[in-house]
Amino acid sequence: MDKVYPNRIRELREERELTIEQLAEKTGLSTSYVSRLESGERNLSVKNINLFAHAFQAEPQELLAETTARKSNVVAVMGRIGAGAEILPEDEQVPPEGLYEIETPFPLPEDAEAYEVKGESMWPRYDDGDIIICWKQGNDPEEMLGWEAAVKTAEGRRYLKRLLRGSVKGTYDLESHNAPPIRGVKLVWIAAVQSVIRSGQWRKLAPSARQRLVQKMTANR
Repeated sequence: MDKVYPNRIRELREERELTIEQLAEKTGLSTSYVSRLESGERNLSVKNINLFAHAFQAEPQELLAETTARKSNVVAVMGRIGAGAEILPEDEQVPPEGLYEIETPFPLPEDAEAYEVKGESMWPRYDDGDIIICWKQGNDPEEMLGWEAAVKTAEGRRYLKRLLRGSVKGTYDLESHNAPPIRGVKLVWIAAVQSVIRSGQWRKLAPSARQRLVQKMTANR
């Protein structure tokens, strides 16, 4: 296992005296997959967080380990993602640290990153200028079928679309709310949309403002 994604599934399961088999039945997931999630081998998607929260009769945030919280509410916007507007990798020069940073109204895991939505093919769910938050390492495509996701194609194009299985093995169809689907695409990254910050409700964080925010957060610890 290259990386561990901590959560409180085991703790909550043992508190409720459930076996992994019983928890798998409650969530509708396979026993082996529940075991991998519980051990931190796989990261929790929003869909699975809600499944476990329902099974445990707990609040979704109770599933998250305290160690995943950031020290500040700052996240880098790592580029733009197309919801109708095609983002060509050669047209967008993104430095390693991202295009800019924003302040969020909630704490995020260390591996969170953000993208600015361009285009209106996913309206009314997403507007041009919205910011979506997702995890860098992405998700298993099988668990994202039928759900909206941030994706990156083998050619480097980024889209915000609903993910469907393609007609050819190893490919996927990308569906919009009000635009023709993109069919037979090979993907190298698929990530659940963890949160959305609406257009007009965020602002770029200048370096001086970021420094003040970090100092404030540090002083409050």
